[in-house]
Amino acid sequence: MNLSGGKRSRRRPGRAVAFLLVIASGAAEAGVNVTTHHYDAYRTGWNGEETILTPTNLETGGFGMLHTITLDDQVDAQPLVVNNQAIAGKGRHEVVYVATESNTVYAFDAASGDELLRANLGPPVPQSVLPGKCNNNALNIGITGTPVIDVSHETLYAISYTQEVGGPVYRIHALDLKNLRDRVPAPLVGGVPVADAYRFDASVNRQRAALVLANGNVYAGFGSFCDLRPSASRGRLLAWQMGSLKPIEGRPLTDRLSPSSPAISLSSIWMSGYGPAADRAGMLYMVTGNSDPIGTPQGERDLGESAVAVSGDLKAVSDYFTPQNRDELDETDSDFGAGGIMLVPDQAGPIPRLATAAGKDGNLYLLNRDRLGGFTPGGPDKIVGKFDIGQCFCGQSYFTGADGVGRIVTSGGANVAVWKLAKNKKMPTVTLIREHISPDLRSGQFPGFMTSVSSKGGANGIIWAVSRPVDSDRATVTLYAFDARNAALLLAQPAGTWPYIGGDANIVPVVANGKVFVASYRGLSIFGLHAGAKNVAEAEEGSPSND
Repeated sequence: MNLSGGKRSRRRPGRAVAFLLVIASGAAEAGVNVTTHHYDAYRTGWNGEETILTPTNLETGGFGMLHTITLDDQVDAQPLVVNNQAIAGKGRHEVVYVATESNTVYAFDAASGDELLRANLGPPVPQSVLPGKCNNNALNIGITGTPVIDVSHETLYAISYTQEVGGPVYRIHALDLKNLRDRVPAPLVGGVPVADAYRFDASVNRQRAALVLANGNVYAGFGSFCDLRPSASRGRLLAWQMGSLKPIEGRPLTDRLSPSSPAISLSSIWMSGYGPAADRAGMLYMVTGNSDPIGTPQGERDLGESAVAVSGDLKAVSDYFTPQNRDELDETDSDFGAGGIMLVPDQAGPIPRLATAAGKDGNLYLLNRDRLGGFTPGGPDKIVGKFDIGQCFCGQSYFTGADGVGRIVTSGGANVAVWKLAKNKKMPTVTLIREHISPDLRSGQFPGFMTSVSSKGGANGIIWAVSRPVDSDRATVTLYAFDARNAALLLAQPAGTWPYIGGDANIVPVVANGKVFVASYRGLSIFGLHAGAKNVAEAEEGSPSND
């Protein structure tokens, strides 16, 4: 079953796009798999097939912590879930896979919390060897970007960062889900020169954005460590063939300044851990961070502070949008690329293919994916709309309400807000209307946070969020749940800790099959209904909506 929210389409041979899947687990059992960051390649963060958790279940007190599991290091990557997965010598399980900054990949039984497997991919890189001792990451840097799973071939793809004899290196791994062993030798990550001058340097380029599967390839975005080596760091989108891990020959860059241009240029792909998105045609989308303020961007030669669409073969920048105040964003370090880009599932109306993106300056851009908008010096920007959501180290979520109309969930500043997609009454276009806003979350570090949504179709909608720690002394992170009908607070429960506040907590709550998974500092928390709690999902199926 297709849960991406888009229209069903026939898959072309060799064109794999990772969407959230519902698969049969034997004759009498079905479950939801979460195989990629923010649930699907559109990055909607929406599980529309949750049959157990409901607003009433949460309010009646039957929901809480089931298991707390100790891990070997901080977790920046989102947990992933696979149903009915065979584990070598241990039968079949609903498995949650978790990767840590010590380059360890774990497999746990999602129901019992028992450890099934673990594999270490090499010694992590100590923060002390980074340029300028960059401290906006973990004390160890190993697996940061969320891995991605190809269920049909039982393979988990992850990029490790290891300290080897010659210094730090990245390797891409294809791990067998049954035993977490490399299916093929893990090759070094490299790159094509930038303007024939700069080669990929693992000591200065940072892999933080989540991985994505599309076109039979694995894609990963790269940025920099603290922008401390801007003359050597370049934003990159690299790709490898699924299975063989053969690198894709293309022009895998978002920044190609000519040698005569200033030497300083970053255009990092980091998006607070949000991954590049992929549509059903295999086009890749991402948002870049700051570059060097050089005046008018030169089309695809300089794509700092931009939402970018790249062809699946990495040979062409197909489209882009750069805000008209691009130089101001650069000069104030107000990265557009602090947040991710979400592709809105196809809508009825005059602009069916939309996307949303927001960053540090607090503006949410509603974009037409068929014409992103380019760059208009002095403005106005050629976009569908712009909305104030608060500073955003975050990414949006999406769901469909009981009325069948799509909603965008934003999480800039300290609030969750629900926006309804609506036709603009004054012109043949669409707009967003803010319907609800939540109470403030107690959250720190940087503004914004990640959300996800669970529902059963248009009913029983719940918006989930995990706060960032306020400071190192009060380092608790909290799981919040809000009623999707009105953004009313349903619960707030401690979900872990994050004492090292130098590294931003970009925690995505993962909801699948009646459980919620939250990975944080040295821990995985599993929430769900306690034994004896009443499942009222069927009773709420026809409940009225406040939309």
